[in-house]
Amino acid sequence: MNDYVFPSRVDHNGHLSTRQYARLVDEWVAGVGLMRSEYGTHSLRRTKASIIYRATGNLRAVQILRGHSKIENTVRYLGIDVEDALALAENTEI
Repeated sequence: MNDYVFPSRVDHNGHLSTRQYARLVDEWVAGVGLMRSEYGTHSLRRTKASIIYRATGNLRAVQILRGHSKIENTVRYLGIDVEDALALAENTEI
């Protein structure tokens, strides 16, 4: 037996598929009364990166977490001001 964090509902030896995960997120969002069209698996991933950036100011850590090859991609992903983010990144290198 495999010990997956999110085991499959269908294949008890496998993991939850991305489609199953998306359906669960959809159910959770609707269950708490939010609009399904405004929340999804990708927006939740972006939220985690944004929370880490706001809490630490460490743009480089978010870059590594997201697997971005260029810091500019991370800045664009987070939707933050390029000059401010790059200045912060120079002062908070890991």
